[in-house]
Amino acid sequence: MADLPSPELLTHVAEYFKVLSEPSRLQVLCALKQGRRNVSEIIQETGLGQANVSKHLKTLAQAGLVHRQPQGVTVYYEIADPTIFPLCDLVCQRLRQRIEEQSQVVKELVNNFS
Repeated sequence: MADLPSPELLTHVAEYFKVLSEPSRLQVLCALKQGRRNVSEIIQETGLGQANVSKHLKTLAQAGLVHRQPQGVTVYYEIADPTIFPLCDLVCQRLRQRIEEQSQVVKELVNNFS
């Protein structure tokens, strides 16, 4: 029988996924996918408010997903953990597959009752 991860490790995993459970934070990460941005650029790309973007950037930085780089009076942010994108791609692929499977079931039901 395989060893189960410790509750402490699972707590850290859950906290990591909790950071990713907010759609606005995912928007911020997507805005940073193409490279470093300042808060104004992230606001422009996401349409989110300044306070909202700042709050999410702080959370993402605390989780180790983004780096904060002051440059003069401007602060730039960039992805610190690029493995986040393959993880998100995997989730998106699985969701697409699930939706396609559900769509096929609905089509079969409709065909059976037509």
